[in-house]
Formats: sequence, C-alpha cells, structure tokens
Amino acid sequence: MNDEQNEIRVPTLAESTVYIVGGTSGVGLEVARRFVAAGTQRIGLVGRNTERGEKAAEHIRSLAPGVWCLFVAADVNDPAEAGRASTELRAGLGAADVLINSTTSAFTPRLLHETPPEDVPAILLQQALGPLNMCRAVLPDMRSRRSGVIVNIASDAAKWPTPGESVIGAAMAAIVTFTKTLAMEAKRDGVRVNAVTPSLIRDTGAYDRVMAEPFSAKLFEKAARAASLGVAEPVDVAELIVFLSSPQARRITGQAVSPNGGISAG
Repeated sequence: MNDEQNEIRVPTLAESTVYIVGGTSGVGLEVARRFVAAGTQRIGLVGRNTERGEKAAEHIRSLAPGVWCLFVAADVNDPAEAGRASTELRAGLGAADVLINSTTSAFTPRLLHETPPEDVPAILLQQALGPLNMCRAVLPDMRSRRSGVIVNIASDAAKWPTPGESVIGAAMAAIVTFTKTLAMEAKRDGVRVNAVTPSLIRDTGAYDRVMAEPFSAKLFEKAARAASLGVAEPVDVAELIVFLSSPQARRITGQAVSPNGGISAG
C-alpha cells in the first residue's frame, strides 16, 4: 500500500457531511446551526418525532444559501433503526464525515432505593445504546475512507459520583468509556472519537425536567452555584463540538471534555 493510500483525510467543515442524532431540538439543533455558521452545507438530522424533525430540517435549510438538511425519523436504540437511518442519510447526503450523538432520555435523578427496578434497564439503554449503535453504523464508511470524527455527548455524571445519578451516571460512564476505547481502536484508520460531558445546560428540555422535580432541582441549584463561570447554554456546548469536529482539533482523540462553568474539574 502506497503513501497516498495510507494518508489520513482531514476535510474542512465546509467540505464535510454531518449527521446529528438528536438534532431536532436543544443542544443538537444548536449544533446544526453552528455547523451552518462554520460553512457546512450537508447536514442530516435523526430523531423520533417526525413533525419536529421536518420543522428543524426546514429551519436549518433556511439559515444559508445552498444548505441541504435531511431529516430521518428513527429510534437509534434499535440497531436495525440506526443502520437504516445511516443508510438513508448516506443515500441523500453522502457518507458521514462527522457524527454527533446528542441523545437524551426522559429520566430525572432519583436515589437508587427510590428507583423502580423496572426503570433501571430503560435508563441504561435509552441513554447509552443509541450512540453505540450509530457509531457502529457509520464506522465502516469512515474506516474505508480513512477519515472521520465522532463526538458523543454524555454528562459530568460519568466522572463525578452525584447522589441521585447512580444509574444515570452508570449510563454516562458507559458512553465515555466506549468513546475512549473506540478512539484507540479507530485512530489507526484516521477516525477521531471524543466525548463532551456538560453538567447543567440552560434552555433545554432536560434542564426544564430536572428543575421541575424538587429533589433534582435542589441538587442542580447547588451545582449551578458552583458554576462561577456561568451555567452552560446550548451554544457553549455546540461551539465546543464544532471545534472538536474541525481540522483545528485533528490531534485530539479519546478525550472527555466538560464545559461546565467550573462545577467540577477533571
């Protein structure tokens, strides 16, 4: 194999095709906006709600001339659905240069002894399984082209033991460990894999849910007071993700970065 075949491709953001799972609202939708601002013109959104997804895709297409945004309805917790979503996006936009996994579950923090046993598998699977399935779906294309970026969104619960997040934290830790291990497996093929692990993110559905529950509201109000640099907003997380997806971050892989305003360190 000659040097040209061995060369790792590092496309610019303007040249890249980006898939965003969970890209129809909140952080995921803000990520799509930031990619458009960076010059990206081919963006695929994946979500479960068709009406919201089509509206989000129309919004992204309206942001700049020449932008094409395709929505695919799928529940990527099912590996077959993840594969179908990847296939449909590839047919409509081309193979992914960048995959962003911004999936969330509807569960809020709760002490383990107060968590119904039947909820435990759903908390783990609904949070952690989607990113794994989507990474598996896009990885063969990325490896064959010796180019690719994956960013998985988890949370600080993966790093810091937090009362009420024993099961949620286990799911987030699974995402982070998976991310780091995949980074070591895929680096020889030119694929970079990183995690972003925020704590609170204002102006999101997840923020509204935790603040509506007395136990989790008390927990996160305390966390917010520790954020001396300010509680993160969707744009803060989105701009970090776009940077990690760019050629400027071409030497960064296997990392878990926490944009949390100082709530924790490490």
